[in-house]
Amino acid sequence: LFSLSVFNRKTGEPPLINGWIPYLGKALIFRKDAFKFLLDQQKKLGDIFTVHIAGRYITFIMDPFQYVYVIRNSKQLEFHEFADKMASKTFDYPALSKGKFPDLKENLHRIYQYLQGKPLDIISDHMMKNLQDIFEWKCSQATDWETEKMYKFCCSVMFEASFVTLYGRVPAADGHKVISEIRDKFIKFDASFPYLAANIPIELLGATKKVRKELIHHFLLQNMTKWLGGSKVVQARQDIFEKYELLGDYDKAAHHFAFLWASVGNTIPATFWAMYYLLRHPEALAAVRDEIDHLLQSTGQKRGPTYNIHLTREQLDNLVYLESALNESLRMCSSSMNIRISQEDFVLKLEGNQEVGLRKGDWIALYPQILHMDPEVYEDPKEYKFDRYIENGKKKTTFYKAGRKLKYFLMPFGSGISMCPGRFLAMNEMKMFLFLLLAHFDVELVENKAVRLDNSRMGLGILLPDVDITFRYKLRS
Repeated sequence: LFSLSVFNRKTGEPPLINGWIPYLGKALIFRKDAFKFLLDQQKKLGDIFTVHIAGRYITFIMDPFQYVYVIRNSKQLEFHEFADKMASKTFDYPALSKGKFPDLKENLHRIYQYLQGKPLDIISDHMMKNLQDIFEWKCSQATDWETEKMYKFCCSVMFEASFVTLYGRVPAADGHKVISEIRDKFIKFDASFPYLAANIPIELLGATKKVRKELIHHFLLQNMTKWLGGSKVVQARQDIFEKYELLGDYDKAAHHFAFLWASVGNTIPATFWAMYYLLRHPEALAAVRDEIDHLLQSTGQKRGPTYNIHLTREQLDNLVYLESALNESLRMCSSSMNIRISQEDFVLKLEGNQEVGLRKGDWIALYPQILHMDPEVYEDPKEYKFDRYIENGKKKTTFYKAGRKLKYFLMPFGSGISMCPGRFLAMNEMKMFLFLLLAHFDVELVENKAVRLDNSRMGLGILLPDVDITFRYKLRS
């Protein structure tokens, strides 16, 4: 009774792992350690199988060579409707149904042009300026060694810089305090995000509903109009919302709050891991710092709190050791589940004449963490190797499995239609944070304890650390 219930269903349908608990199926064991569970099932059943998880039947495609066949079938395998339902419930705005809000989803999607090309350069320049302002203030405090908790430090710097870049400065004398208050509420809400994403009613999550409402009220129009120097992407979103009379003031504010979460919810922990791994590995820290110092010297720029550093996108892209170190930390800490929903009964054709029978409403999932930790693709995958993405002094983009070149080898930002539209800005932000930190400060760990991944967000993006860790910093001589 307690063993796996594996059934062969209709012809062409994958084996089903049903579980013995009604409705829950394998939800509890999956939530406890999805990575281990999926690897165990792969060994028993092969690269394609279906798991019953909390009333959903999710078919996992484990072979990375088959990813492309899922990703390119965007007509039969949809993502946006699923994402809309989850986001609207999590952030408390009405779903973007075409009947009530015609073309709103498409109009919002078009705005992501402000996060690419020349507009990306503009918003990145603003982010660099805001990060430098914060680090300049940190410099003024650091007369000797300053000691802080690392995750709290990353959260404080990245949240404020991102907020000011996107939404503008709060002109009040206590502007920093206002943003800090918003950040503290954000952290409380974010702690409940995995439960909301798992469809747990917010009424069961203590003060989360009250905190969410307070956060949304910060983004009401009468408050946002007071903020100075906001980004074009946020202004464009405001302009679009004003065209929809059925979208209430609270609903518009909820959309703005959701956009803030999308901007920092994963970037903050990703920044922490990048910094943590660099400080844990002196040879990595030295290589990245040498690269940074060389760029400053070659461009005639000086480091220090009184000097403004300017980096072009090309210069950022050419920091191969910094990018490799960042990619390596993303490989080790990302745990996103790429989900698609079958829009009809159909047969998904895969490589090697394989076929998978799918029913309307079935979920299809790719779980890139399995790929990221595959020893066939990455030698010693549990080890941090800061130069793993460098070959002959240049970016390495060729990885193999079973002697075959992989199209997809690093997927921290999703894939296809579900790929994060802000990924280029996110990468720039993290690079600039690390650049300025290492340019201005000597940085070292105070505690020698190992920080592990908190698996409570498995499948939802970047995993958080299970504990915070103390570090210290002082101005470089």
